[in-house]
Amino acid sequence: MSTTINPEFFPDERSLEKLANEFFSALPGSFTNDFLQSLQKKDPLASKENPFDIANPQTSLPDPHFPEKTGIPKSVAGSGISPTAVDKAVPVDFQQSFHNSPDPHLSGDGLSPKSVAGSGISPSVSRQEKDKLANPVQLNTAVPLSSSYPFQSEKLPESKTAYNYLPYEQEQPFEKELKEALKGLNLSFPQQQLPVNVSGITNSSYYFISVNEALPFARPTENTSFHNKGITGLISPPFDVNLVRQDFPILKETVNGKPLIWLDNAATTQKPQSVIDRIAYFYQHENSNIHRAAHELAARATDAYEAARQKVQFFLNASSPDEIVFVRGATEAINLVAKSWGEQHLSSGDEIIVSHLEHHANIVPWQQLAERKGLKLKVIPVDEDGQVILSEYAKLLGPKTKLVSFTQVSNALGTVTPARQMVEMAHLAGAKVLVDGAQSVSHMKVDVQELNCDWFVFSGHKVFGPTGIGVVYGKQGLLNETQPWQGGGNMIVDVTFEHTTYHNAPARFEAGTGNIADAVGLGAAIDYVNKIGIDLIYQYEHYLLMYATRLLKEVPGLRLIGTAKDKASVLSFVLEGYKTEEVGKALNEEGIAVRSGHHCAQPILRRFGVEATVRPSLAFYNTCGEIDTLVATLHKLRSAKPISFR
Repeated sequence: MSTTINPEFFPDERSLEKLANEFFSALPGSFTNDFLQSLQKKDPLASKENPFDIANPQTSLPDPHFPEKTGIPKSVAGSGISPTAVDKAVPVDFQQSFHNSPDPHLSGDGLSPKSVAGSGISPSVSRQEKDKLANPVQLNTAVPLSSSYPFQSEKLPESKTAYNYLPYEQEQPFEKELKEALKGLNLSFPQQQLPVNVSGITNSSYYFISVNEALPFARPTENTSFHNKGITGLISPPFDVNLVRQDFPILKETVNGKPLIWLDNAATTQKPQSVIDRIAYFYQHENSNIHRAAHELAARATDAYEAARQKVQFFLNASSPDEIVFVRGATEAINLVAKSWGEQHLSSGDEIIVSHLEHHANIVPWQQLAERKGLKLKVIPVDEDGQVILSEYAKLLGPKTKLVSFTQVSNALGTVTPARQMVEMAHLAGAKVLVDGAQSVSHMKVDVQELNCDWFVFSGHKVFGPTGIGVVYGKQGLLNETQPWQGGGNMIVDVTFEHTTYHNAPARFEAGTGNIADAVGLGAAIDYVNKIGIDLIYQYEHYLLMYATRLLKEVPGLRLIGTAKDKASVLSFVLEGYKTEEVGKALNEEGIAVRSGHHCAQPILRRFGVEATVRPSLAFYNTCGEIDTLVATLHKLRSAKPISFR
């Protein structure tokens, strides 16, 4: 049996060396270990010919600082090429392109920046234009991705080359020569399959992602192994969780003398160094108000802020940056829709539908609106697994239904709702739809045009960005016909004592000075997620969720709350004989951070007969070793207070 090797896929250096040793030793001719060692000593970076030709398959967004004509590569994250540490100095040829700022406007050649500073033209002119900025902000601007990245331009030796990568993203120095050596060789590689006892991953397909049979997860190590419970046979990865963890400084913290195990990601995610550095850089080099002045720092700040808006646009696949409104978070986003569109368009007797899964933030604003305007609030029930019952949802829809608002992923149970189908059903009834994506954007691909929702909301701190920043996506026509909910500066075209004319979206909903620095930080977080690849993140987390679910089920007296077939990385449970706060305290003693309580989702927990749960929640920097520690601690608790059988 013979298969064709993918020339774009290479494991890490150690595995590559081992692989080459095994195959070259079996081949006739001069392919020996000495040959491989000689390749390792060569450095193609010093040659004039650029050896890199691997494009980043995880994102199609152009990088204006590294245009195609230069031959400088884009990110290899998720491409199958193992990442290694790289020199992060800025390339000499691109010194002027940075303009001392990671987010400049760029000129037509994609290299030199444009700036209105000193020209007498206010950056706010760009807000007056319809559907576009005067100088469109480029995407994927050179935002640093580790603390050692030099933000400011500096003269470097000409032999040095650097890239806007994660700290470990680069081809091995000898990979080009190795590819050349392998040309024409018909090598056979055994097809690596996941074992049949790993149910729920292979041959699965969801509307938001297709799950391949061969999953590029981290190679089993002491910290990431799945072998403890018979989950073996993983393939060699382009994604190594141990390397990813190095980008998150807080994961080096200790709690009660133990390494921090952060399993409270549904509450907030930790921040990579690139996000921390980007915010610091803004305050050090760009801090200014935006859209209102013609000086240099105003131009820098405006450029950075609007670049972040475009990054969100492409992250959600919105049709225009004008469909992206910055707010404080998902809670403010839902309140914005309720207090603007809801106040303007809903009247007595109209009906709003929410699901039983909702966070309080997607219940209370609609309750308040219903009380003020005489509306009726209806609730979609869920089954014993925590999945919405679509047949019951269909019965609730009718001519009086004006709005459906539901979560894409439950923060308390992890249930993934059939969002696209629910949106379509609501639209057939003539209703508008808001989708709460606070718990989905960090775990799965979101395409608002495919969902066809009218609004989509999320919080930056749930997707590895800063707190105090969030997003309302809204269809452009819908936003522009909606009256603003706050008045002030930055959102007006003209004001007299008799009348005010408002900007179109998004400015009409961004009155006053917004959270500029943290919007820029959110853009950096999106850059980081894009570098790794959201599909790869989903696959790894789904596997991790399966592993954790299997082990938790083996703890005597532990009851999982929420067992829907389609789940994201949330595990809620109660442990017989213990209050949830007792379990949370015991886990904290071992350095494990989980949430214990009602998770601002009391209705759904009461649906399952509990007032509170313990909620470990996962992110792509978590490991099987951390889950093992969690489960071992729960077994110790169980041993300290055995179940009494009566």
